[in-house]
Amino acid sequence: MSNELVKYQPELNTIPLRKFSPIEMNLFFSIVSRMRDKGDKTVRFTFDQLKDLSGYKPTANNRFIDDIQRTYEHLMSLHFGRRSKNGLDREMFVMFTKFKINGNADIPYVDVEVYKDALPLLNDLESWVRYALTEFRDLKSSYAKTMFRLLKGFRTTGYAYFSKTDFNELLDVPESYKQGNIDQKVIKPIKEELTPLFRGLTIRKKYGKGRGKPVIGYTFAWKPERKDAEDVRVSEQQRLKDQLFNIEHNGELSESEKWRAIDKVKGLALGTTEKRTLAERQVKHDNEIREQAKRELLAELRKGFDPNV
Repeated sequence: MSNELVKYQPELNTIPLRKFSPIEMNLFFSIVSRMRDKGDKTVRFTFDQLKDLSGYKPTANNRFIDDIQRTYEHLMSLHFGRRSKNGLDREMFVMFTKFKINGNADIPYVDVEVYKDALPLLNDLESWVRYALTEFRDLKSSYAKTMFRLLKGFRTTGYAYFSKTDFNELLDVPESYKQGNIDQKVIKPIKEELTPLFRGLTIRKKYGKGRGKPVIGYTFAWKPERKDAEDVRVSEQQRLKDQLFNIEHNGELSESEKWRAIDKVKGLALGTTEKRTLAERQVKHDNEIREQAKRELLAELRKGFDPNV
């Protein structure tokens, strides 16, 4: 699969991608990666190009077309916009004005065109969020994908704070979720999937006053990236090596969390690393028992032949 640099105006990160599945997020940001600095030109993606960019697994074109259409329908439900500092001037617009799917062509394709008022999101950027598409698309959880984008907006500072209200809105956390649900279904996958990508990642809850000390926000901290850090031209072997290093040297993860994180970055079934590690430990333990038994037996034999013992 090819790799791309995703780069866009930070404002795009403030729009919650409500109801987007992980596949739809991959398709959307794959398109964004190729729309940068194209102005209002129509950009054509062949099905094969878009599948390659997004790491799309299913091969049937009918299903692929359905996923592309759902991505666009969800995009149409989003409201991008701007507002003045005093809030008196406001502007709303959609991001794309053209999204044509032609599955009957000899080489099936999708044509995409950015709406003129949305051009500043992708063109002539003075400030931006940037990251490697391959790191984004390999994340499994939609919560991890969203937090990855958000943290990349602070990649050179190594610190980000979100009030609980903003956190829930940006990640589209169901209103029915209690704190226990958020810890298990939102924070846990973020912790496991982003630890390999952000060295020294820590996640801390901020508690408010009052009955039960409710959670009022979340703090994320990690080792800041250099401004000139390479995002794209990194070999798969080096990327995996860095990810495994970050997992192994993160004191925030429990042993079982580290095992799950390793399974995810290696694309293994969950539980694979745990089973292998425990099996290796059992073999090592059995060998140690056998060696101890040999030493004890030799000691007994020496006693039998040595009249001074």
